[in-house]
Amino acid sequence: MPRPGVSKGDTSDPAEPPLSPLGEGERLSRDEFERRYDAMPDLKKAELLRGVVYLARPVRIEPHGRPHGWLLYWLHSYEEATAGVEAACGPTVRLGLESEPQPDAILRVKPACGGRTTTSVEGYVEGPPELVAEVSASTAPTDLGLKRDIYRQMGVFEYLVVRPRTRAVDWFRLEDSAYTRIEPDGDGIQRSRVFPGLWLDARALLRGDLRRLKEIVAAGVGSPEHARFVGRVEGAG
Repeated sequence: MPRPGVSKGDTSDPAEPPLSPLGEGERLSRDEFERRYDAMPDLKKAELLRGVVYLARPVRIEPHGRPHGWLLYWLHSYEEATAGVEAACGPTVRLGLESEPQPDAILRVKPACGGRTTTSVEGYVEGPPELVAEVSASTAPTDLGLKRDIYRQMGVFEYLVVRPRTRAVDWFRLEDSAYTRIEPDGDGIQRSRVFPGLWLDARALLRGDLRRLKEIVAAGVGSPEHARFVGRVEGAG
């Protein structure tokens, strides 16, 4: 017989207090962060950075929404032409026991093809993706400060920050445990080392010139180094 005041089929424990919502600046364990995040289905983005909760602000179409779309178009164009890799928008990434960011985009080698990450049973990314990207419309101090330090420390090979307000793209490469900038060549093109053939015209990205973005990606994936990379990745699969 059901307990008084408990309907039949209700398996919840009335003595268990309801979970409090996540609060900006709270210090939590990763397990507690995930438990309370899961209990807030209307919350679209929250991050745990070195044990501290950060909540996202409402996203405006300018200067964040459209540049975010252009960034994803660039990454998916590369994915389309490159076996063994996959891009994703806004996945939760488990980085150690104190940090669980939700970057705007990642590009990774698929786990089955020798990639460094795995996918947990809950569907989260486990471990550092090969490339992480953020659109910094109002979060540049965090993205270029705390987050960059976390990604560097946890071994993210390349980190890209798009700053629409200041018309800048910062692309970093991990070398000897430090981030160094990927500088454009004489034609203004930046080139990934982790993903051969992933070439970027930052000016085209910042102005939303999708035709130019696609053109530069096509040139990159037509290069010999891209063909060798695909051969290695396919061989690992």
